[in-house]
Amino acid sequence: MKNKPPHLIPFFKYHGAGNDFIMLDHRADPRIDLGDDQLIARLCDRHFGIGADGLIALAEAPGFDFEMKYYNADGKVGSMCGNGGRCAVAFARLRGNRKTHFHFLAADGPHEAYLREMGWVELKMGDVQSVESGKDYFFLDTGSPHYVRLVGDLPAVDVLAAGRAIRYNERFKKEGTNVNFVQHDGLGIDVATYERGVEGETLSCGTGVTASALAAYLKWGDEKDGPVHVPVRTKGGELDVRFLKTPEGFTDIWLCGPTQLVFEGSFSLPG
Repeated sequence: MKNKPPHLIPFFKYHGAGNDFIMLDHRADPRIDLGDDQLIARLCDRHFGIGADGLIALAEAPGFDFEMKYYNADGKVGSMCGNGGRCAVAFARLRGNRKTHFHFLAADGPHEAYLREMGWVELKMGDVQSVESGKDYFFLDTGSPHYVRLVGDLPAVDVLAAGRAIRYNERFKKEGTNVNFVQHDGLGIDVATYERGVEGETLSCGTGVTASALAAYLKWGDEKDGPVHVPVRTKGGELDVRFLKTPEGFTDIWLCGPTQLVFEGSFSLPG
């Protein structure tokens, strides 16, 4: 009896400033069950799978270029992922959409984005009107919840231990939160992030970088309304955050940075 051919699914591996993702075009090949969190977690596993901070599938969405379905590395449905959104735009271009101005749907609603030269993608984030502040922290939602702690010596911070302590404290342990540690040097900010769902440090986090830039402005900015530009350095690369400060909060928020196709391949489905 001849062996049956394997059920191969094509994938593409992207990263945005070191934040890496498995990309699937579920429109062209819907064979993978996106509800199978064990399979997605195994694909994201860095020892037994492809390895990634998360998995993104492009799906059909009437009135939009695509819908971005995002899954954390634990296989569960995730909230908005900023770097993932930027990579999804670059991936949509690779898959045949020749636009440079995109409109897509994500977990937190509609987004628009511009694809520039050399894989640079500018992604518009949702408005932020509510920010909780304390002595050395801010808590806000930029499509995903983020706790931002301001520190004076970022290299000295044990991001894994300190991030886990906050993510699993009494307040956050049920729903979880991402945790960012931010240092300001007058020219921009340095950010390190512990991500829920990954349950570890990632080299960068788009919604975390966005939250950190807004928090840094509230702490160190000139408090004047108007356009603001914050350069951000992460362990995976540099990003830019632009926004408009208004009396009601923050609007016209753009997360900007590089995307890169790392490699492509295929994996076999069980059975």
